[in-house]
Amino acid sequence: MKRSTERLLALAMLIVGIACFAKLCLALGGKPLATARLEVFGVAGVLSVLAGLLFLAGLLLGAARHDPATPLFGRDAEIAPAGHPRLRRAALALPPLALLVIVADQFGPWRTQEPAGESAKEVATAPAEPAPRPSEPKPEPEASTKPTTPEASAKPTTPEASAKPTTPEASAKPTAPAPAQEEIAKPTPPAEPVAAPVPPSPPAIAPQPAQPAQPTEQTALAPATPPQIVAPPPLAPPAQPTAPEGHRDAVVWLAVSADGHEIMSASTDRMIKLWDIDGKRLIRDLGIHKDMARSALFMPDGKTALTAGDDGEIVLRQLSDGTVLHVFSSGANGGVRQLKISQDGKLAVSGHDTGSVVVWDLEKGTVSHVLPGHDWSVNSVAMSPDGTRALTGSIDGELKLWDIVSGKQLRSWHGHDRGAYGAVFLADGHHAVTGSGDCTIKLWDLDSFKEVRRFEGHSGTVYALALSADGKRLGSVSLDGTARIWNIDTGAEIAEFDPGTGPMYSVAFAADGTLLTGGIDRTIRDWPAAGGDGTVLFAGAPE
Repeated sequence: MKRSTERLLALAMLIVGIACFAKLCLALGGKPLATARLEVFGVAGVLSVLAGLLFLAGLLLGAARHDPATPLFGRDAEIAPAGHPRLRRAALALPPLALLVIVADQFGPWRTQEPAGESAKEVATAPAEPAPRPSEPKPEPEASTKPTTPEASAKPTTPEASAKPTTPEASAKPTAPAPAQEEIAKPTPPAEPVAAPVPPSPPAIAPQPAQPAQPTEQTALAPATPPQIVAPPPLAPPAQPTAPEGHRDAVVWLAVSADGHEIMSASTDRMIKLWDIDGKRLIRDLGIHKDMARSALFMPDGKTALTAGDDGEIVLRQLSDGTVLHVFSSGANGGVRQLKISQDGKLAVSGHDTGSVVVWDLEKGTVSHVLPGHDWSVNSVAMSPDGTRALTGSIDGELKLWDIVSGKQLRSWHGHDRGAYGAVFLADGHHAVTGSGDCTIKLWDLDSFKEVRRFEGHSGTVYALALSADGKRLGSVSLDGTARIWNIDTGAEIAEFDPGTGPMYSVAFAADGTLLTGGIDRTIRDWPAAGGDGTVLFAGAPE
């Protein structure tokens, strides 16, 4: 047989083998076979492809036949290969049989159509969505409300959100869930054992022969219903005390006067308030900003205060009556995210939502330097004890050290994986501590710009830091709802406080060493230095 014929046979066998594999794939994909099992098509496909390859290689020749033109003996005689006639015949018979099975399976009369009820059956067996009860109103989409907390009310500034957040991420005041329907809200009381009702006595009937009891289908299939155990409803959080003179929104800043007798607070309700610690009373509302208040600082003279907010204004106020003495306008630099003053009260440094850092000459009432360099909102500012340098951090985790006398940048480094929100200098002026959205607190050597120590324990953004008067303890508050005190020398956690009322935004040490905190619950709390339960020092206003 000519070589071209061998190749045609090989091609036909390969095609049949591929067709068998195609049927096998369809069957595995969910289309059932009508005439054969999966194994038949698998074996037929393998054998057909193998036979085709053998024919293509010329290994399945027929019986040897002598060419009359070739001598049987002598130098020109040729030895014809013996061939494999039986194997060749079997290989030739396999593809037609496989092709016949394929055609019969595809087009035979036994190929039943998929019943129309199959899909309907599948739909019927799918769990149906429960229809709302007639007494339940159709749920409506939640109405968007204007956020009032720092992170919700300010425009987003984090790179992750692709917009600039101006306050702690995801620390918005949680919206109270809508009350459920009455029948759902009321917990089911535990089932009381009730005696089964006694059926009325039947009328007298003549005795009948006893019949063996036949179990009914319902009795055989329906097991006895076990007694229902209803869990008690969760305990509601204790009601928080309120006071009409308190803040009406989150407390985002706390500062203690030099003599330790007064506290100044700033809130997203735009108010600045002055409190008497000893008398536990509000002294006065010191002033109000046009947008949420961010910072409130006692000036070294003990008679004035400097406050700032998202309205871009830095206001010098009289403590005795709140009189406005001077207003520093940020202009195009935008809202003030944080403000710090030098110990001598001559300079102030403000971080802004545009990424600018502004150095103010408070004596002259002018701007000394505008320091661009941050690409994102500057939410942390710290000033060195000698008043010559400032450390700033933005919400992309970038930290920068500035010479605020000359207005030059000394160093820039990526200190945190997420935004930096709190910063304080240590008393030596060569170290600083920063908090961050990556849940860590880091101690930095500002000579080598290397991380010296890490304080770990918070599970949310560390939003504010405070250093004790002796410089040995560090206070921190976080969006995880806790406050903590740390040993600055070892990094060990001394105490953890959790009022269970949501994110905390502000922290300060009182003169007696206790920790003061403020947060989304509108209250100012006092926590013992060694740990333990805190007390509400100044309650928030009723909602």
